[in-house]
Amino acid sequence: MDATLSAVLAQLNKAVLGKEHQIKLSLSCLLAEGHLLVEDLPGMGKTTLSHAIAKVLGLQYQRIQFTSDMLPADIIGSSVFQQQVNGQEAGFVLHKGPVFSQLVLADEINRATPKTQSALLEAMEERQVSIDGQTQLLPFPFFVIATQNPSSQSGTFPLPESQLDRFLMRIELGYPTEQAERLLLEGKKAGVEVIKPLVTLDEFTAFQKRVQQVTTSSTLLDYLQRLVGATRNHKELRYGLSPRGSLALMNAAKAWALLSGRDYVSPDDVQAVFLPVSEHRLVAAMGRYDAHLCQNLLNITPVL
Repeated sequence: MDATLSAVLAQLNKAVLGKEHQIKLSLSCLLAEGHLLVEDLPGMGKTTLSHAIAKVLGLQYQRIQFTSDMLPADIIGSSVFQQQVNGQEAGFVLHKGPVFSQLVLADEINRATPKTQSALLEAMEERQVSIDGQTQLLPFPFFVIATQNPSSQSGTFPLPESQLDRFLMRIELGYPTEQAERLLLEGKKAGVEVIKPLVTLDEFTAFQKRVQQVTTSSTLLDYLQRLVGATRNHKELRYGLSPRGSLALMNAAKAWALLSGRDYVSPDDVQAVFLPVSEHRLVAAMGRYDAHLCQNLLNITPVL
């Protein structure tokens, strides 16, 4: 693995203890130019992870705390009438919202109403927003890391399928291991404030280009298509992966391969990212997604 990427992972592992696999998935998601959804209980380190990623990559960072009374304008901004001041003519002045940042943390996104959630759709897909009929480009690069509480908790609004599909990956952090929690209790976790930027914008862009240069053999693409086809033909699934989902799976596998120190994709790379890329996109006959069903798809699909 590249020494810089290795150092980035080491820094992140100091900020969030015992979650090496999830951290590698998170970095793979951003290298593949995708958005990340983190679903878990409060207090699991979701906010810490997003802040640490922004800091170590040197990205501008904004946090939006979603609530039930939030409006779309609170996210994207609005035009405000300004009276004549110091000789300047009166008129409407654009006040940009917190979405105008390179990495945006949409904290507890499912606490907001669907109308407010939809304010991120154009931003996540087109990297732009529309305010009063005018298109405003967002900074480059632009990423959304959204956190959401389990849907069983009160005061939550489920994300619609169109919104979920904009996230390249969905992960869960889960409870820490006993050893990691002991280090937390002993105060041995490095805070986000001690993390230093290790990557410049040019270097980060170069890593993203390297991801696209990772090669995929025809045999590997056959395996990937068999996996995608299995999701579309399974009798217990209402909907399988769309072409956007298959592209997401390939790009995520390329990023995972790069972080594993290779310039080609292997079946192990596809398997490593299949669940985070696919689970939130698959709609089962009896619900939105089923982790056991997705794992079964992975087990029964032959590599060759």
